[in-house]
Amino acid sequence: MAWNLARSRGERRLPGHRKLMRAARANPHDAVAWAQQKLGFIADPKQAIVLSAHVPRGILNCSRQWGKSTTCAIKAVHFAEFHPDSLIVVAGPSLRQSGEFLRKAQKAVAQLGYRVRGDGTNNCSLLLPNGARIVGLPESEDTIRGFSAVDLMMIDEASRVSDQMYHALRPMLAVGAGALWLLSTPNGKTGFFYREWSGTKQWERVQAAAEDCPRIPKDFLEEERMTLSEEDFRREYNCEFLPGEGALFDEAEIRARISDRVVPLW
Repeated sequence: MAWNLARSRGERRLPGHRKLMRAARANPHDAVAWAQQKLGFIADPKQAIVLSAHVPRGILNCSRQWGKSTTCAIKAVHFAEFHPDSLIVVAGPSLRQSGEFLRKAQKAVAQLGYRVRGDGTNNCSLLLPNGARIVGLPESEDTIRGFSAVDLMMIDEASRVSDQMYHALRPMLAVGAGALWLLSTPNGKTGFFYREWSGTKQWERVQAAAEDCPRIPKDFLEEERMTLSEEDFRREYNCEFLPGEGALFDEAEIRARISDRVVPLW
């Protein structure tokens, strides 16, 4: 089974296919070329940005069915392949979500010719022959504490993860100066995913709307546009941060109007 539907149909390969293959042989640390040569994964332009970005902080704001989990699972395995004894942590709104991410990583590991196995300690985990580990965590602040010196952290469906969980995860990056990636479809103008995306901190921000994805047919998008409400379509496929469903007020607007310059009444 092909990683990308575009590949299975022979459509829209990245320009310079042979050049990428030569690059993989010359520089195995090139994640885009490595994924193509080793896994048969042909990244589209936005996926290539995510795979090749070597940054301390990154945010992927993408459409439904864009391939964020697959792309980031490959990024995680590539990192593990070239960083022996490293620790990659994947968090999500549930253990099932983290497990889906791990299954995609397991597929990549199997294609590399390695035996798929856990680390012997964590139920949702993957151990590479070089000692690198990928561990999946649930949305449970009580059970995630204890991990430290994390080299790479990915928070899948970040807009559905609580601020409390986010704040409990971040200290794991302190000792090893680990990298952090947030990946999600928007879910209203609230929560850390929205704040980090719209803030001023130094993040590598990648936005990938459905119309940018060669694997999502235009006729399907037109059907969705007619089926969903305008707000739902813009949120799910255009990557727009809109007020949450049923919200009476826009939280971002309320925050913008709060002032500490009001003179106390007493």
